[in-house]
Amino acid sequence: MPAIAERMVSASSPLFSFELLPPLKGNSVYRVYSIVDKLREFDPAYINITSHHSEAIYVPQPDGSHRRTTIRRRPGTVAIAAAIQNRYGIPAVPHIICKGFSKDETEYALLDLNFLGITNLLLLRGDSKSVDTMIQDPEKYHRYATDLQRQVNDFNRGIGIDGTPIEGIETPFCYGMACYPEKHEEAPNLAFDLRTAKMKVDGGARYLVTQMFFDNEKYFEFVTRCREAGITVPIIPGIKPITKAHQMTVLPRVFHIDIPEAFSNELMKCQTDAAAAACGVEWCVAQCRELIERGVPGIHFYTHYASDSVREVAKAIY
Repeated sequence: MPAIAERMVSASSPLFSFELLPPLKGNSVYRVYSIVDKLREFDPAYINITSHHSEAIYVPQPDGSHRRTTIRRRPGTVAIAAAIQNRYGIPAVPHIICKGFSKDETEYALLDLNFLGITNLLLLRGDSKSVDTMIQDPEKYHRYATDLQRQVNDFNRGIGIDGTPIEGIETPFCYGMACYPEKHEEAPNLAFDLRTAKMKVDGGARYLVTQMFFDNEKYFEFVTRCREAGITVPIIPGIKPITKAHQMTVLPRVFHIDIPEAFSNELMKCQTDAAAAACGVEWCVAQCRELIERGVPGIHFYTHYASDSVREVAKAIY
């Protein structure tokens, strides 16, 4: 598959892409296929597949104590990416995360992906809230996405984590990384966050994808600051239509983003989730039209529980 970063640069109009979650363990892959079937008419340039580490849980015991164990709720990203790319011929972009995955596990995933001809990646730190980071040996686990990035760069040069050569890498991985128009939750300020974004690009990221946002001005301001800092790669806006009324308060809390006052005022009028979903589509369409008018390289949709709304938005703008 070609490097999607090259298509971003050469495309004559903004690209359409979206993100999928692997199905919960025990569910059929056809649940994933049904979402792709719903959206492929809009010619997606690529499909992202999220990655999910094992989670620590505590199981009650007969004596009243609790036993700590780990479970993985979703199948591996590698398998789902291969299934999608082989079935549809659309570039699959698996998420590679460092939280909850050792350096060894990452190398095995890279070997499998390269063998399968999946050479586009999105590198992320991943959610650390459900990972016991205190017990993760820094010799075995990466702390930040930029540490993971160095491992992928070494792999592209044919160097394993133990320094031994890796042969047969015909196509190096092309990868993007994340950025945050409203600042990462752990960054002390936006200037610090901007330096981190530049570090990712200087280290080899071919494009950046933003955290979801609902205020386009924050995206435009962020892009301006990136360009002033010398970041020239495509910066893809990540968009999610609101589908339920309670998301007005949940999304800001979970993702540390703002809902514009004009949007929240309209959502507060909604008496049902169906009304909230219609309001979400209307706002999202207006958002996307403005982004396209201002020349974004593409729009990336987060489809978690929102594939029907994403389809309505895509019908209106593509």
